[in-house]
Amino acid sequence: MQGRRPACAAIALAASLAAAPATAQTDPRPGTPSADPAEIRVAGQPDPAGLLPDQRVPCAQSAISAEFIAKQAPTLNAFQLVTLLPGANVASSDPYGLSTSSSLTLRGLGQDQIGVLMEGAPQNDIGYYFAYPSQFADPENLRQIALAQGSVDIDSPTVGGAGGLLSLKLDDPGARPGAVVDLSLGSYAARRAFVRIDTGTLGTSGIKAFLSYSNTRANNWRGPGYDTRQHIDAKLLREWGAGNRASLAVSYNDANTSSYPSPTLAEWQAQGRDFNFARAYRAGSTDYWRLYRAPFRNLYAAAPVHIVLGDRLTLDTTSYLQFGYGNAPYGTQLATTGNFLGNEALADLIALPGAIDGVATVLGNYTGDQVRGGSVGKLTLQAGVHRITAGLWFDYGTDRVTQSYTRVDADGDPADRWGYRAKAIRTADGRLLAYENQRTVTVTKAGFIADSIAVTPRLTVDIGFKGVNLLRNGRNYLPGPQREVRRSSFAALPRAAIHYRLDDRQQLFANVTTNFRAPNEFALYDYFFGGEVVVQGTNALKNEYSVSQEIGYRFIGESLSASVTGFHYAFSNRQLATVIDRGGAQVNGTLNVGGQTSYGVDAEIDYRPVAGVSLYLSGEYLRARIDDDLPIGSDFLPTRGKRAVSSPTVQFGAGGLYDDGRFFGSIASKYVGRQYSTFMNDESIKGYATLDLSIGVHLAEWLDGKRTDLRINAINVTDPHVLAGVQAVSTNARDVAGRGGTIITGNAPAYYVGSGAAVMGTLSRAF
Repeated sequence: MQGRRPACAAIALAASLAAAPATAQTDPRPGTPSADPAEIRVAGQPDPAGLLPDQRVPCAQSAISAEFIAKQAPTLNAFQLVTLLPGANVASSDPYGLSTSSSLTLRGLGQDQIGVLMEGAPQNDIGYYFAYPSQFADPENLRQIALAQGSVDIDSPTVGGAGGLLSLKLDDPGARPGAVVDLSLGSYAARRAFVRIDTGTLGTSGIKAFLSYSNTRANNWRGPGYDTRQHIDAKLLREWGAGNRASLAVSYNDANTSSYPSPTLAEWQAQGRDFNFARAYRAGSTDYWRLYRAPFRNLYAAAPVHIVLGDRLTLDTTSYLQFGYGNAPYGTQLATTGNFLGNEALADLIALPGAIDGVATVLGNYTGDQVRGGSVGKLTLQAGVHRITAGLWFDYGTDRVTQSYTRVDADGDPADRWGYRAKAIRTADGRLLAYENQRTVTVTKAGFIADSIAVTPRLTVDIGFKGVNLLRNGRNYLPGPQREVRRSSFAALPRAAIHYRLDDRQQLFANVTTNFRAPNEFALYDYFFGGEVVVQGTNALKNEYSVSQEIGYRFIGESLSASVTGFHYAFSNRQLATVIDRGGAQVNGTLNVGGQTSYGVDAEIDYRPVAGVSLYLSGEYLRARIDDDLPIGSDFLPTRGKRAVSSPTVQFGAGGLYDDGRFFGSIASKYVGRQYSTFMNDESIKGYATLDLSIGVHLAEWLDGKRTDLRINAINVTDPHVLAGVQAVSTNARDVAGRGGTIITGNAPAYYVGSGAAVMGTLSRAF
């Protein structure tokens, strides 16, 4: 969004550039203070390389531009698009990026610790902090995806973010009317259509807009099932005066996806890619694929505004609104007798048509109904060598979570795939029969102040402070000892950064940041099984708190750009979200694993030997260790000194772009090292590599001069049969003796199966 600085550990310095022209002296964007050309000069690449745009911020930050995105398969989601970047460990179960069975970790920190913004508005789930990339904007509408591997901006409306920030910027509407149509066909009967219409500037109003629609369908690459996705993006923009700007961006997603089952290591070794749901329904079975189709609808709206109040004073605000409802169902069995509602035994029978010997297959619903709105605003004053920023953030969200049951007919089709409570199975006295039934209200308030001090023309120092209060109020609707829940958290988050420009091409930077994360909402509630509390809710879990440091060097040249960053993290009360299977129901759990210390190095380099060619390399070394033994019951699991889960020691990426004006192509390869899935390090998955290719031709000069491109994308060309990531961690896979001699029973982790190979052809035409 205009008026916001790039993602960084502190309010950024003057003259930040996403992709600088070779002779640019200042940042021409609204909200960026002008600088004396004699004091700041950027000797950068002549045009965006697409793999390593120029950066001038005091923290590690990578980005990919529209030029790179346009050469990739049009179905890929934002996680898949940043795979090459340093520290990005992406586990994808679907080559087309449609499934929600995927994850992203940065420097070993999970998806629930990575803030995600689109047009300055948060995309993370307010209850448990996850973000789902298949719901984000279509790739054709993205101008840039920036990835800050360290911490988030001080003014970012995100909670947590120790793992970094993924920031998506939408393309602005065109000044002249136009249209773009993309048509794609691919493996597994994939087909996609995309159309975008730009209005151009409407009369003398100064308003311009675009509206796009896409429709995608593809069969599952393994097992039965198919995915559908309909998506709408829209943006209105008005710019006036000397840098004033206001816009409204809307993104709507309607998807119905088939889940991919996540095997244990033993199941993977026994069945491999044949570990799938059943193609046909058998009476009494729970593994029929139609019982695992997940429908979701989401609406995101963001209204960023930048107003110049004077020569030295600006105002930036972003107001946002979100709606979301969906179901992540599963097959299970329900008996007519012996049921419980919370801790209450149900004496009367449950009516289950089609039950055999008192047992029926039903659809287990896991529904979420979220509404969220908020606003963040800041004033920025340029006072001599000081650039002072002060602002406030307010966020209000409600989350209604229910695990209920829906009847299944004789063919295995559920009576209602959305899991609406009005159509769910009821008790004999009319109450909703539910395994989980709760509503949580989360209110976040924050204030921040920062100062960026231009000590000399080459040296800038940033200092900042942010105070965050997060309040959760909830109600558990199940009978039992718990009724109302409440938890209030406050954290003081100081930070500082320094940036030094050695010369026109070289930069040094360093920063120290702090982050906190309150336990997710599920940690507050009791969970029942067989009338007994199996997971006890608590408001005593301590907030996770982290202190991180970075020190780095950056080189920006005409044909070579490079960056290397050393980093260190120290966590206390490190929280890790996991999933526990209880009779087919998925119970969310939060583990406090104590302290954790991580350090490592990120590096990337982009070489442009001739016009139209870009060669890119990235890498990461990571050492992440658990500092404490993990309490299990009355004993302690001996985890001190063990490697952190989902934290590969090494990662390497290599890619390239080619475009001579007639032919174009790209290559992207990533290696991810071994990953542990238990705190005891008694189970892990091997390292693996992937390879994506694309080739295309610009047809405009052979037709009517209007942009017409034909490209072929080959995804995961080598088709490795691998486990790509950890879906659910566990404390220990094998039975282990605790420090006190107690035998602690092992529990098998679950994994994402790496996606198969796919090929997609796309014809793109501009009008």
